[in-house]
Amino acid sequence: MAARLLSLVVAVALSADGSAQGTRAPRNAAEFDALFHQVSNWGRWGKDDQLGSMNLVTAAKRRQAVALVRSAITVSLAHNPLTERAEDNANPFEQTMLSGFFMDRYSVAYHGYAHSHIDALCHMLYKDHTYNGYARAEVNTDKGCARLGIDNLKNGIVTRGILIDIPRLRGIDYLEPETPVYAEDLEAWEKKAGVTISSGDAIFLRTGRWARRAKLGAWNVGQHAAGFHASVAPWIKARGVAVVGSDAGQEVTPSLVDGVSLPVHLLLITAMGINLLDNQDLEALGETAAKLGRWEFMLTMAPMPVTGGTGSPVNALAMF
Repeated sequence: MAARLLSLVVAVALSADGSAQGTRAPRNAAEFDALFHQVSNWGRWGKDDQLGSMNLVTAAKRRQAVALVRSAITVSLAHNPLTERAEDNANPFEQTMLSGFFMDRYSVAYHGYAHSHIDALCHMLYKDHTYNGYARAEVNTDKGCARLGIDNLKNGIVTRGILIDIPRLRGIDYLEPETPVYAEDLEAWEKKAGVTISSGDAIFLRTGRWARRAKLGAWNVGQHAAGFHASVAPWIKARGVAVVGSDAGQEVTPSLVDGVSLPVHLLLITAMGINLLDNQDLEALGETAAKLGRWEFMLTMAPMPVTGGTGSPVNALAMF
């Protein structure tokens, strides 16, 4: 089955830094469309499903996650809110102090490339349809998403998390922008880390975005970023991954798929029903995992249950 799911991937040689010596599918809109339908989970959990791949987080998977807690060390995956406008922060977080008692008001447009957040399944559409084949008119209202809103995750998420640290795999501090990450990189990391990604897991891709930003300053992450190549989607489906996060916007940018913007978002959210966690700060997680020699942990998070919300700022926690 895995071989069939990977059938659209075109084999290429990789240089030492992981750059492609050629091209691989999907390379254009037609190949992307074929891949979208190949990995689609529409109808898999019923025509009225609202949870998507979160259905893979079973009671057994939660018990597995809880059993990983041995040191009782917690690490936040959230980056502190960025309050200054920058190339990667078009909508700074705003905190306004109110008169009277010590009170304040927060304002944040959290989608984008600055703030740590989770995407709801109604966040992306492909050919005017969301995950599970709902038409735009069924979902999009002036009061929010009529289906697939973030409130479907009100009970929170508890599952096994796995950090995939590609810079550490390659012995560098961070990946340069526009560096693609392929399925073979994920398997190389599994071998190095001694873990096997399995059904119901949450995976987090560290590219070193925040380490690079701290050293060199902000840059336009929306136009130049390291991340997954769209060809990883069949691998992610074959492994049964339930949640995907990264320290930027998940995908290599530019996308390397002619005519398709944000192909990884479309494949994971819209085709497969996977909630994405963007702009996670994985630096402390990487250091803690390396110190402990453990790359798996219990992941917990509880998004704000905004009715019909397209996502939510979130402070995901790793516990070892």
